[in-house]
Amino acid sequence: MDLKRFLSAAGFEIDANAVKIHFASNQGSDPLLAFYEGRFKAWQEEQTQRNFNRPYVLGLIQLEGKSSWLYAGLYQVLGVAAETQTGWQYDTELVRGQEELVGRVVIRYAKLFRNSYPAFETCGDSLRVVELKRERASISAFPGYKNVLLKKQELDVVVSQSLDSWRSALSSVSGVYVIVDRSSGKQYVGSAYGEGGIWSRWCEYSASGHGGNKELKALLKQESPSHSRQFQFSILEVCDLSFSKDQVIARESHWKNALCSREHGLNGN
Repeated sequence: MDLKRFLSAAGFEIDANAVKIHFASNQGSDPLLAFYEGRFKAWQEEQTQRNFNRPYVLGLIQLEGKSSWLYAGLYQVLGVAAETQTGWQYDTELVRGQEELVGRVVIRYAKLFRNSYPAFETCGDSLRVVELKRERASISAFPGYKNVLLKKQELDVVVSQSLDSWRSALSSVSGVYVIVDRSSGKQYVGSAYGEGGIWSRWCEYSASGHGGNKELKALLKQESPSHSRQFQFSILEVCDLSFSKDQVIARESHWKNALCSREHGLNGN
């Protein structure tokens, strides 16, 4: 079923000539993470140009794969003002009654053009509803220690929302982790031990970006604090919380040797 018919069945009639579609993709900032954090509306309202020149805007957020989009809602445009920093600041309001649909409807559409703000009538009839999720989309539950792969922005969501499955799993183990600078491929190997385990340590990275590490602090000073958005976190090895500090550091040293993170990465010792 196409999205227009789906929304009509749900009680929302769309006048194609009154709607702009916003294909929100990750171009410098991440709209999906903004959605997870509950700030997509504010994220969408900041535009570098006057893109929403119709009464309504329909937000779609790109998912994994270029052809999958998450329904973020139909918004009424209430006003717009010129701003010096963002270009144009919109005032919008989610059309009432959509709360049960936002973040649950997945749409399939192969977008083959660059324009992120087409008129609805140009492609709206080709937006196919392929899934209605049982629950609103969110950061997935803890995937297991071997499958952890978090961008810094995703870690921030996990920490700020104190997601139960992540907090429980990461606070119950010590271990060795690796941070990869995705812009350069360089690796930083670190370890966590003692009370709070990996969870406590990663909360420090979320708060500061560098976690107090000398090498990472130097990198962020050289690039900019926002460069921490290039960091990606994963776990190399888990240890029981009963492991001593020396035992965990010995495993950290092993992984530094194995990955050559002193010679070719971001470890200074």
